[in-house]
Amino acid sequence: MFNIAICDDEEAFIRILEEKLRQYAAETGREFCFFAYHDGSDLLQKYRSDYDLIFMDIKMEKLNGLRTAEEIRRTDSTVGLIFLTSLKQYVWKGYAYGAVNYLLKPVEYGVLKMELDRYFARYQGKDEPYLSFQNNSGKYKVPYRNLCYVETNRRNVTLHFEGQEQVVYRTMKEVSALLLKQPQFACPHQSFIVNMSYVKGVEGLELVLTTGERIPVSQPKRKDFMRKLTDYWGDML
Repeated sequence: MFNIAICDDEEAFIRILEEKLRQYAAETGREFCFFAYHDGSDLLQKYRSDYDLIFMDIKMEKLNGLRTAEEIRRTDSTVGLIFLTSLKQYVWKGYAYGAVNYLLKPVEYGVLKMELDRYFARYQGKDEPYLSFQNNSGKYKVPYRNLCYVETNRRNVTLHFEGQEQVVYRTMKEVSALLLKQPQFACPHQSFIVNMSYVKGVEGLELVLTTGERIPVSQPKRKDFMRKLTDYWGDML
């Protein structure tokens, strides 16, 4: 089942696009579940982390598609975006927000089919593991590969990813249970979990990350962590 959101301020257009998407689903054997929104602010307010693909009208009165896409990309870097427009001059702006492509209105079925074929040929969505969470800042979907490290200070657990720091309302024990199942994560210190793909080097009891940050390594955990890091790097340190 693929979750598809359509955000357009024309109800008639949404119905037409859904009909064409159902035709594509019938021809390819895929199952689609649709979510319709008439404004970008409505989409953001009700946003779900399990969307696979969003069709987004660029020109909407309240909150346009470009501004909406900018907000979505702050929290979700994996969802597919296809912009809808009747004005070609807006097309290139859409690519700045990781758009898969764009469709000119009115949408012809042959063009829609071609774009969907291209999208599914390189589809990652649900196939790529991610961590989803919600806090006072919004709803987030972070692929594990983009999560640099996690730290806890007293009761707060902070995730560091893509230049952001976001608090997650889970205990370190709960976060550890999720992350340590992934082969790239290890625990160098009781207060930290690190993505070993971001480890640039080890200096004494500190990890040097590719971001320039330093993470402490506790003496009790050093031996086990170094073994895991060596295995992950595939070479002896």
